[in-house]
Amino acid sequence: MSKPAAEITLFNTLTRQKEPFKPITAGKVGLYTCGPTVYDYAHIGNFRAFVFEDLLKRWLQYRGYNVTHVMNLTDVDDKTIRGSQKQGKPLPDYTGFFADAFFEDIRVLNIEPATIYPRATDHISEMVALIKALLAKGIAYRSEDGSVYFAISKFPEYGKLSHIRIQELKAGARVSQDEYAKEEAQDFALWKAWAPEDGDVFWETELGKGRPGWHIECSAMSMKYLGETFDIHCGGVDNMFPHHENEIAQSEAATGKRFVHCWMHNEHLLVEGKKMAKRLGNFYTLRDLLAKGLDPLAIRYLLLSTHYRQQFNFTFGALDAAKSAIERLVNLQRRLKDANGKGDPAKVNELIEWVHRCFGEAMDDDLNISVALASLFDFVRDVNNLLDSNAVGSTEAQRIASEIETFDKVLGVLPKVREEALPKEAEEIIKRREVARKGKDWKTADELRQQLRALGIVIEDTAQGVRWKREKT
Repeated sequence: MSKPAAEITLFNTLTRQKEPFKPITAGKVGLYTCGPTVYDYAHIGNFRAFVFEDLLKRWLQYRGYNVTHVMNLTDVDDKTIRGSQKQGKPLPDYTGFFADAFFEDIRVLNIEPATIYPRATDHISEMVALIKALLAKGIAYRSEDGSVYFAISKFPEYGKLSHIRIQELKAGARVSQDEYAKEEAQDFALWKAWAPEDGDVFWETELGKGRPGWHIECSAMSMKYLGETFDIHCGGVDNMFPHHENEIAQSEAATGKRFVHCWMHNEHLLVEGKKMAKRLGNFYTLRDLLAKGLDPLAIRYLLLSTHYRQQFNFTFGALDAAKSAIERLVNLQRRLKDANGKGDPAKVNELIEWVHRCFGEAMDDDLNISVALASLFDFVRDVNNLLDSNAVGSTEAQRIASEIETFDKVLGVLPKVREEALPKEAEEIIKRREVARKGKDWKTADELRQQLRALGIVIEDTAQGVRWKREKT
């Protein structure tokens, strides 16, 4: 599937257009993705972003890039402090619990780990240094209470990501909270002087007693591990303002350099056609879905199956369809193991070359996953037709199986293959059924088939003999 990596095009939110991807350093990619704020279990809207970013990374790696992936953990901000106080726990204990839960969740969803997961509380010195640089340049200033704010009027390009017009903003107005709407855009907090409501969460630094604002955290950590300018920064559209807008302002004002070459944002997730909200009863964490007995790989498939820049409607019906799609791939793998037909190498080569081209061109086009998946399942259909006509030999079958595994290195939706032994009781019933079939005793053969089903074993009679699998519950 490989071809020159320069042919990948990605939609850059900053320019609002697709652009050929050209890394700063040939063959290498610096990727920063906004990680979780560890104050609660991550919900499926969060995981839409994390799965999209995983797909992006896998595709870049597939195309031969060495990706350094940094995903932060926000373990100090307004929400984590409020949550820890509500539970009466020290902040590190509170956030540590939800960080561990996050790592377990991404393992279950088969999301490949980042190269490094920096925690905000481990990088206070880097944040202080960045804020001091902004103070020295006169772009940041101290307020009456000792907090430090970024003066957006001192950065003429403020608003270039989210398309806010700085002329319409109220000069000198300040906002201390971490999250706010575009209409409330004002000078934002870089360092928050300690207040009684912060309790025991503070650091004694050259800036005084206090804690960092949310936005400075990502600037400091991304530049520490990826440099002052790096290739790609991802997040959800809700991160575009104020978080990413403020990251750009404080980073570029401090360094005088372009901060990020390509900004990528995934759209919102809906549930059954409505915005996810606890009051609507449609708010789900991953753990809520797993508690319902739902397949985590089907959840992953569903989350990645809609293009990242389209709003995605999560429905339980679509989850069933996702499970069926994975089962089609698994069933093809099973059929290929038993294939021993006359073979048609030319036709198999033609199909493989076609699916390589179609899948690759789609993914190179800003991760056009719906077209890529359509080509993959056209391939599955055509291979099944060849198998039905006994036109796949064992050598061709091995090649096709290898290609499916290769595609799954990008998709990550196939379950780990386990060689499972057939229970002895079921093995005996299959032998008796074969005797009945050879004697054309169809009534007995059907009764034995039902006995197998009662044991959770489904059988299929093929030209290569009987195939079996465990029935999906």
